[in-house]
This record gives sequence, structure tokens and C-alpha cells, in this order.
Amino acid sequence: MGDCEFMGSDLGVEERLIAAANCIIKALSSNISLSDDTKSVMVDLCSKLSLITTQNHQIGVTKERDVGLVEEIESRLNVVQKKIMGWEADQSMIWDSAFPNDACEYLNAADDAWELVGKLESLCFEDEHGYELSRKAHDVLQTAMARLEEEFRHLLAKSSLEYEPESVSSHVTEDSVEEGSTSLYRDESFESSVRSCSVGRTLENSIIDLVNSDAVIELRGIANVMFKAGYDQECIQAYNHLRREALNECLSMLEMEKMSIEDVLKMDWVTLNSKIRKWNRAMKRFVRVYLASEKFLCDQVFGDEGLVSLSCFVESSKASMLQLLNFGEAMAIGPHPPEKLNRILEMYEVVGEHLSDIDTLYCGGVGYFVRIEYHDVLNSLGKSVTATFLEFGKAIAANTSPNAFAGGGIHHLTKYVMNYLLILTDYGNSLNVLLGDGEDVYPNSPSSSENPSREEEKEGEFSPMARHFRLVATILESNLEEKSKQYKDPALQHFFLMNNIHYMAQKVRGSELSQIFGEDWVRKRYMNFQQHVLNYKRASWNSIVLYLMEDGVQHPGSNSVSRNVLKERLRSFNVAFEEIYKTQTSWIIHDSRLRDDLRISTSLQVIPAYRAFFGRCNNHVSDKLIKYTPDDLEGFLLDLFEGSPKSLANTNRR
Repeated sequence: MGDCEFMGSDLGVEERLIAAANCIIKALSSNISLSDDTKSVMVDLCSKLSLITTQNHQIGVTKERDVGLVEEIESRLNVVQKKIMGWEADQSMIWDSAFPNDACEYLNAADDAWELVGKLESLCFEDEHGYELSRKAHDVLQTAMARLEEEFRHLLAKSSLEYEPESVSSHVTEDSVEEGSTSLYRDESFESSVRSCSVGRTLENSIIDLVNSDAVIELRGIANVMFKAGYDQECIQAYNHLRREALNECLSMLEMEKMSIEDVLKMDWVTLNSKIRKWNRAMKRFVRVYLASEKFLCDQVFGDEGLVSLSCFVESSKASMLQLLNFGEAMAIGPHPPEKLNRILEMYEVVGEHLSDIDTLYCGGVGYFVRIEYHDVLNSLGKSVTATFLEFGKAIAANTSPNAFAGGGIHHLTKYVMNYLLILTDYGNSLNVLLGDGEDVYPNSPSSSENPSREEEKEGEFSPMARHFRLVATILESNLEEKSKQYKDPALQHFFLMNNIHYMAQKVRGSELSQIFGEDWVRKRYMNFQQHVLNYKRASWNSIVLYLMEDGVQHPGSNSVSRNVLKERLRSFNVAFEEIYKTQTSWIIHDSRLRDDLRISTSLQVIPAYRAFFGRCNNHVSDKLIKYTPDDLEGFLLDLFEGSPKSLANTNRR
């Protein structure tokens, strides 16, 4: 190409391009003919040159526009920075300001800072000024967010209301949210969250204000700005820290101090009994009132949709909830003395009563851990109830004493067992569930034809609780039978069993136990009781009444009465009666009606026979030998069964 050969020269890229363009122009001006390939190359070259020209023009326009936008951003940033940094020099809190618009203006400035950061990040800076401006905007935003976090903490802390354990006020309504809020970030979702509480219908009426309602609106505004700017974790952490402390304070006011399982297991029963009562009250109030209110507060501050509110609630309340459950678990795994049974049942029912509330409050995967712990404690308490009921039966069977029970009265064990069963009737639903699972609680208990079979239970005739209560009663009766054998006097054996079986039957018939044991059980007990009354009278009075019979008082082969026989029988009767009187005045029947009935039936057996014998004696025996008239004996019989021993040995005829 002659003078167009330049590619090997030392010219720069741009200079070589110019030289090549001149060479092409010179070649085209010489009217040379071009091949099709050459023409195609020329067309492609023209297209590329046109594209380069258009792009360079657009870049120029964009640069001019970006320069204008950067100037606008820089101007706005300077205004925002002045507002943000102006409050940094002030030690007072913005939301404590006497000027209501200060908080609103600061939130707007913080929001503007976030918007400017976003605009600057969308621009591609190639100069140092752009980078500096971007860093400046981030610094201003960070300063604003740090301040908002501090303000959020302060506002939440100062606006929290004191817990009142005895109060259960109605839930927050939309009327409690005043329209005069200064925040521009009070959105429609906040209004709806107040109206549609997500804690569940059973909890709505228990909600109380935990934070001043005006402050809730401002907290929601701060949270909105911090979340929008990507500082959600800082806001959440501040909230969780303060609310966790508030709930801990709530437990303190409910007298629930933090205790380990070991601490609980070491407590004496009197202390533990008091702790259980407090725990039951605390559980009811904490779940139904404070947790429900805490969840509602989270919904107000963070919105009731999504996982943010739920996560905050779980995180702030988890430690307090687990502290309560820890006590329940300690009670479940501890020893199982019978005196704990009704208290553990109370705990079981309290936990079960709030099971649906916990499932509602700690829903989803976020609340899974607390939910599972709660269910585990309920199951553990249920197993503890069954184990304690088993120990109850074993304790009855194992109850022994070295000496016979004085006076043949109602044994302490009988009173304890029957009154204990009566107390347990308050927990019928729970016991039917817990005792209806698995095998017999007392697989080796004394057999009784009166205990219902599994088939009878399934047919609905007997509940699981009724079946096990009857088993307990059977164990008690077997124990009483063994205790009666400690008496040497057969009459006292029957007297003791008469007393105790009568007490059992009366206790059942006159209480809620009648619905559990059934009338058939009561009827059989009364039949058993009557048999022991009959056996007592036979053992005590039959031999004495024989002294009063006519048979054998005549002379052999004659109708005349033998004075010697009458005297001997009278003397033997007096000795026997005096011995019975001395003995049985020390025996005791606490039931006044039973005592009177037995005295009357004894009088009907003894007095008519003595009256007839007394009439014969008056005709054949000296008055000096007759110590007691029939009226005397009738009066003496009224002294029986009072539990106060008396003697007739030196008593003269009245």
C-alpha cells in the first residue's frame, strides 16, 4: 500500500487509527473497483463507527445527568447530616423532647439517610469524590440507626407499665390507640393488628397493657425505620433484652424465684406444698395474662404477620417459661409420697388447661422447643400421678402397727384413705384419662368380685377412676381385716370392723364418691356392716343372756324354782355384765346415730330377758342379792361406747 504501510511503526493506537482512516479515504478517492468482500468489510466498519459515536454521546449525557444527581444528593445529605448530628451534640433523648415534632423530624431524617444511601449505591462512581460521598452517607445512616436503637431502648423502658399480679384488665382495643400520634410511620397494618389480635380467642379477654399505648405507636414507628434500613437485628435485640427482664420481674412479683431441680428436690414438704400453690397461681396468670399480653405487644410493635413478631415473643419469653416448666419437671421426677398426689394433680390440670394456649402462642417452628418442653412436662406430671397413685395403694397395704387400735374406733388409716379419695374426686376427668391407660395400677391387689372387669369398663358401667378407687377400698378392707386380728376379744374384732366399714359406707353415700363407687358397692358394705353388728352382739351378749333364760332354773323333776340356781345365775350375770360394762364403756363409736342404734338393739336383746328374770328373782331371792333393776341396766347400757372406761364393781342397787 505504499505510504499507507504504518502498522509496524512506533505510532500510538489512536494515531495508527487516524493513519489507517486517511489511507482508506485516499484509496477510495482513486476510483478503484472494490470486490464484494471489501464492500462488506467497509459496511461493517461503518456500522461499528456509527455505534461508537452513539455510545460516546450517551455516555456524555449520562455523565452530565449523574453529575446533577450527585449534586442534588450531596445537598440533601448535608441537610440530613445537619439534623442527625445536631441531636448527637444534645445529651437529652429525642422522644423526651417538649416539642412533639422533634421525634417525627428525626425519623424523617433517618429515613432520608437510608434513601440517599440507596441512591448512591445505584450510581457507579469512578472518582474519589463519589466514594467519599457514599461513605459519608453510610456514616450518617449508621449514626442515625445507633441513635434510634438508643431511643427505642429508652422509650420502651420508661413506658413499660408495672405488673399487678391480681389485675386482669380487658384486652387493648382500638380505642386505646389515640389518633394524635406525631409519628408519620403509623401504618394501616398497625391499626388492624390492634383490632385482630393473633393470640387466639381464649386469650383475648385476658390481655392487659404492658406498655403505654401512646408509646407503642412510637415504638412501631422507630422499628419500621430501622427494619427498612436493614438494622432489624439491632432493634430486635434491644426489644428482647428489655422484655426478657420485664418478664423476669413479673415472675418475681408472682413469687417465682429461680430454682434448680436439685433445689426443689431438697425442699421439705411444708415448703414444697407452699411453692406448688404459688406455682399453680403463677402458671395461670403468667400464661393466660402476661404471655398473651406479651405476644400482643410484639404484634403491635413488629406487626402480626410473618416470623419477626413471633420470633421476638419466643426469644423474650422463653427463659421465663422454661423457668416455670423447670419446677414442674422437678416435681414430676421427684419422690412419690401419697400426700403429693392431689398437688401433682393440680399441677397436671393447670398445665393441661393451658396446653392449647401454649400451642397458640408458641406456634410454628420458632416456638417448637417451648411447645415440646411444655408437652413433656405435662406427660411427666401425668406419669407422676400414676406412680403416686400406685404408691398410695402400696402404702395402704403396708400400713402396720405393733398394737391394736385403742377402743375399736375408726382407724386413722380409714379416715385418711376415704377422705383422700373424696379429695381426688375433684380430678375425675384427669384420673380417668391417666388411670385408663396401660395395665392395672395394682396388679397384685387383693381380688374382689365387686371390682369391675375391663369389659364392664368399656361398656361404660364403670370409669377407670371408679375401678381403681374400688381397688383401693379393697386394699383398705384387707388391711382392716388384718388389724382386727390384733384384738384378742372376738367381740372387739367385729366391733372394730363394724365401725370402720360403716364409716366407709357412710363416707361414700354422703358424698361425690357415691357416683364413683355406685349404690351396689354401698349396699354390700351395709350388709357387711350388719353382719359384723350381729357377730358383735353374739360374741358380747349371747352368753350373758343365757344366764337369764328359764331353762334349768327348776328343781329336777319339779316345777318349783331352785333358789340356788337363781342366785348363781344372778351372781354370774352381774359379774359378766359388770365386766362388759367396764370393757365396752372404753370402746368408742364416734357416729352418734350408730352409737344410739347399737345401744337400743343391745337393750332390746338384754333388758326384756332381764326384766323377766328380775320378776322371778323378786319372788325367790332376797332383795339384798339383787344389785340392779331393769331400769338400772337400761341406764348402764347408755354409758357404752363413749370411749371412757367405767366400773360397776362397787355399785349398789339404786
